[in-house]
Amino acid sequence: MTIAPSPELDHLIEGYRRFRETGWTPRRDRWAQLGEGQQPETMIIACSDSRVDPAQIFDVDPGEMFVVRNVAALVPPFEPVAGHHGVSAALEFAVQVLKVKELIVMGHGMCGGCRAALTDELRDAEPGEGGFIADWIAMLDEARGPIADELGTTGRAAERAMEEAAVKVSLANLRSFPCIRRGEREGTLRLRGAYFAISDGVLHLLDEGGGVFEPVA
Repeated sequence: MTIAPSPELDHLIEGYRRFRETGWTPRRDRWAQLGEGQQPETMIIACSDSRVDPAQIFDVDPGEMFVVRNVAALVPPFEPVAGHHGVSAALEFAVQVLKVKELIVMGHGMCGGCRAALTDELRDAEPGEGGFIADWIAMLDEARGPIADELGTTGRAAERAMEEAAVKVSLANLRSFPCIRRGEREGTLRLRGAYFAISDGVLHLLDEGGGVFEPVA
């Protein structure tokens, strides 16, 4: 089979070659160790947005974080019914098998998923034409109401409020999972909310007691 060339693939292959030269070859022992298994202590739930790569933001090595990325960094509530529960399966694996100690939900600025949830523009879209996104971000419907009432549905103030609210919704949904509640109760697992502001590159951590995101100095 002949692989059709493309500028996009060429760009990725160039990056792979740089990685082999500067990232893999000098650290063969580390990669050999990772070939035997993984022991990350942190799980990150982040957005699929191309601008917010958790490994880059936190400057970690391979094997240090177990990462799940999806539209708007959302976590569905615990649902003990049959289905394709991708996020739930990843949570089970990270918490019960890998025994991660820290679980972070990281939202971000200029999030398209949160903006769509705020404007409700995809409400009547068909599956494959935006309907899958609409169904996914419907998890934010309850949080949307107060924000829309106070700030409207457009503008950065409303969008930022929606982006931060999405992190809180995911944290609440995480706590609907028995294994996560048990981990928090027994002190083996910590949950945190975070927010990365793309434009200024500042990370914020959620003070759950006060409900506000504080910038990391």
